[in-house]
Amino acid sequence: MTRSALWLATLLALAPSAQADERAAFISQTAAEAGVTEAEVQALLDQAKRQDSILAAISRPAEAKPWHAYRPIFLDPGRIRAGQAFLAEHGHLLAEVEAATGVPATLIVAIIGVETNYGRNTGSHRVLDALYTLGFHYPPRQDFFRRELARLVLLGKTEALDVTALKGSYAGAMGWGQFMPSSYLNFAVDGDGDGTRDLFGSLPDVFASIANYFVAHGWQGGEPVAVAATLDGETVPTVPTGLEPTTTIAELAAAGLRATGADPGAERKAAVLALAGVDGPEYWLTFGNFHAITRYNRSPLYAMAVHQLALAIAAEGTGTAP
Repeated sequence: MTRSALWLATLLALAPSAQADERAAFISQTAAEAGVTEAEVQALLDQAKRQDSILAAISRPAEAKPWHAYRPIFLDPGRIRAGQAFLAEHGHLLAEVEAATGVPATLIVAIIGVETNYGRNTGSHRVLDALYTLGFHYPPRQDFFRRELARLVLLGKTEALDVTALKGSYAGAMGWGQFMPSSYLNFAVDGDGDGTRDLFGSLPDVFASIANYFVAHGWQGGEPVAVAATLDGETVPTVPTGLEPTTTIAELAAAGLRATGADPGAERKAAVLALAGVDGPEYWLTFGNFHAITRYNRSPLYAMAVHQLALAIAAEGTGTAP
């Protein structure tokens, strides 16, 4: 046997043992954190199944598309009209949440519209399978998904949910607003006052929980989200990268990036976002509320789609535009 063949054979022999050790460590830690027995966690994992379709799905996220291809997925006339109808139908509940939190009703509707097409598609994968598959068979983000799998065990205990029956996205997100287990635990609220937090069947809970998520991540009522910008010349100025607004509008204007439309104020801080439009780069100045949307999904394409869908819904609907 060659040295390389011997190395491969040794690696393959060790791999099952290493995964068994990781599984045992996960069971022990999760049981301690959730206040259940190791046998209960073991029994749950025994019911989980690796799903190759989940591994395939995570390898081709929509957010990998350029903006000009991503935008039409969510900014189509049908989804806009459905959002306006959804807003009209549930306007009284949404108005109460907006008044209490400062989170616009149209933003809440847009989140639900992008995530689940207004509740029509909340996911067909077992959440248990999704989190197990990605936690134990997807090395690039296994730590994140193992933590979410552990939170799923805790969620089952605290909310009296049968976690083996929960359905969601390929990434393990659940309900009308597609909350991960940790978000469900940390940010879901009881919006209808029945003593439970139900993100599957109670729209008052769904609306209040989405708003609570945004408030917890820095949403400021009445503040702008983003404005389009024009570029003087052909060279994009060197500005700090990232989605946190750190540079004033005045500094960006002096460097050659000028806000169009409403004046956001010279001293307001912004970040610069360049998106691949149909006819070339689109430049945007984004603010703290845009950063808050990226805390729901870290993709700036996602955040811009949500923002623009909210604006489109508000154009002919009722409620405040973000």
